[in-house]
Amino acid sequence: MQEVEIDAFAVAHASGAPVVDVREPHEYRRGHVPGAQLIPLGVVPLRIRDLPKDRPVYVICASGHRSYAAAQGMARAGIDARSVRGGTRAWTKAGRPLSLGKQ
Repeated sequence: MQEVEIDAFAVAHASGAPVVDVREPHEYRRGHVPGAQLIPLGVVPLRIRDLPKDRPVYVICASGHRSYAAAQGMARAGIDARSVRGGTRAWTKAGRPLSLGKQ
């Protein structure tokens, strides 16, 4: 498991890397990285098998704390998980767009 800075994440995102948002649904609806799949932190263990093991998975939350914990669990399950340092706040602070509403 590793943490990545927002610029490295932006490059991966632009290349189509899978993104998992581990916030709660109400947080996700208020704004999320375009294309991010919502899997709330409490549900991650139940959804591990749905995640790809053949490429990096970027994990994001509001600030980076929940995504770090989720990425650690994913890594223990054999997933190349990468926590986005600074989370969605860093994404928006960098001037990146958000999608609103459900997936």
